[in-house]
Amino acid sequence: MRAKMRLMGFRGSAVKPLNEEAAAELGAELLGEAIVFGVGGLCLYLEYGRQAGQARRREEEQAGALRDLRDQLEKLRDQLEAVTA
Repeated sequence: MRAKMRLMGFRGSAVKPLNEEAAAELGAELLGEAIVFGVGGLCLYLEYGRQAGQARRREEEQAGALRDLRDQLEKLRDQLEAVTA
């Protein structure tokens, strides 16, 4: 109950003790919310990792295509020099 009061912004130190049933219900609610929050955070983390991996692969593919084009351009320049010579 103290943790809930602190989360709500109250700084009162005198909190009446809860009966066992209310404490169990409050604890179950807190645990449920923590699990939902944890699963949501994990999903966000995994999605970020997936997106970062896709971006990295896309950049590597583009860099490979650019290298291939540069190689082809160099070959064409060599062929042009050979023809003009």
